[in-house]
Amino acid sequence: MSQGAPATAPVLLESVYGGVALLVLNRPERMNALNNELATALYGALERIAQDDSIRVVVLTGAGRAFCAGGDLAVIGKGREANNSKALEPILRAGMGAVLKIRTMPQPVIAAVNGAAAGAGMNAALAADIRIAAEEAMFGQNFAKVGLFPDYGGTYFLPELVGPSKAAEMFYTGDMIDAQTAFNLGLLNRVVPSGQLETEAMAVAQRIASGPPLAIRAVKKVLFASHKDALERALEAEVAHQVKCFASEDCLEGVHAFFEKRAPQFRGR
Repeated sequence: MSQGAPATAPVLLESVYGGVALLVLNRPERMNALNNELATALYGALERIAQDDSIRVVVLTGAGRAFCAGGDLAVIGKGREANNSKALEPILRAGMGAVLKIRTMPQPVIAAVNGAAAGAGMNAALAADIRIAAEEAMFGQNFAKVGLFPDYGGTYFLPELVGPSKAAEMFYTGDMIDAQTAFNLGLLNRVVPSGQLETEAMAVAQRIASGPPLAIRAVKKVLFASHKDALERALEAEVAHQVKCFASEDCLEGVHAFFEKRAPQFRGR
């Protein structure tokens, strides 16, 4: 799971083992940060898998040392420098599609979080039915660090899991937490040593895959898919807020500060 690939490799790796589809975010040189290509590839793969009755479970993980560092700030920064508000929308829309598909597709989805899961990367993991993390994994809603709004369903998933007050703290500060803290908050099903993550995630996936598919899919529909309308409303609101924040001077300052490795000076405009 953790090995990377050459830069010419596909941005998303797909394989199937005994009814379990393994999807690997594969931009290890960018900590699997989401650009248009990766976000679109993930959405497309999930859409295809959702129609394949031979696949009973999906495992989502990342190549290299990160699960997903969130939106690619190089891409976001370039769009912001050009004052091009449309630059962000393809990543947002593909992300909306991906998290909706994770939540509503018939197959259970397991996020095997092998390293940092930040911003949209954390929220993609929160969309999953089950989350298993390596001990080294870190989690953060780091949008505020660059003047942006939470997306990929974060404003829906996080308060649902930890309550609005703790979610507010994570959104407002953008601070990272370790895997054990995430487990204690109820964000994770289990934490394992990094060398055991692939074995553990695939063992859980195979156990589910060997179960009764009609019953398991019905449970998923009741637990998650039945709330599709509320999630869609939250996602649309996120896009609207994100586009406004993206156009702000604070976002430009946040991105500059990130690349200049200094504290941002936000002015509220």
